[in-house]
Amino acid sequence: MDFRDGWVTVSVKDAMDTAGAVGVRGAIQVGCDVESSQWAVAAAEEDPRVLAAVAIHPNDAPRLAEKDALEDALAEIERLAQHPRVRAIGETGLDYFRTGEDGRGVQRYSFERHIDIAVRAGKALQIHDRDAHDDVVDVLKSVSKLPESVVFHCYSGDEALAEICNEYGWYMSFAGTVSFKNSKNQQAALAIARPELILVETDAPFLTPHPFRGRPNAVYMVPYTVRFMAEHRGVDVEELCKQLESNTETVYGKFDS
Repeated sequence: MDFRDGWVTVSVKDAMDTAGAVGVRGAIQVGCDVESSQWAVAAAEEDPRVLAAVAIHPNDAPRLAEKDALEDALAEIERLAQHPRVRAIGETGLDYFRTGEDGRGVQRYSFERHIDIAVRAGKALQIHDRDAHDDVVDVLKSVSKLPESVVFHCYSGDEALAEICNEYGWYMSFAGTVSFKNSKNQQAALAIARPELILVETDAPFLTPHPFRGRPNAVYMVPYTVRFMAEHRGVDVEELCKQLESNTETVYGKFDS
């Protein structure tokens, strides 16, 4: 099967071989609708270096609800969540950048349903949070139970949100954006994040780290983000890599199991 590495279509094996050549030993393939979630599971079945996350993206929830298709989509996500190679539920959360106020109620409903799926399936929760930090935190604090691991995917918050994550033990996953010169809020958050709560990601094919900003992103680009993170935190790159590997396994488990 094929995988989009940047804007180029390659096989899953070739994409992971390229990543492996620069020291990236595994990746979480994230689904954001039924089709891409099913594909993520298939990719994880095909290559032991790939694990899957499944979900309905918050921007899609209102559109599905308008077609009376949201419940069926959530049912399929719950079915996929039972697969042993699925280790997380998400991207789910709130996005106020593309969805207006009329769709926010449905987004919140979908978010809460995903949290429930994650809890009952025993999987991590991956949060998409865009222009909605306060409401995302409100949902997390208001539900009756959260999964053991909660991850702010593509962390976009500031130091204040990082302090909340530190307090509650929520993970902060940094993408290439943290290396951008104008990403002062994310850099401030990175500086104070507890080391055992830091993760790294690509969000490919977007958010390519400096100095390749604007070009297609791919798994093999992760080292650029990691080097920036190590320099910003004033730690050795190898030390940070060991911490990231430990944190990743804590959240998602081992890739070959």
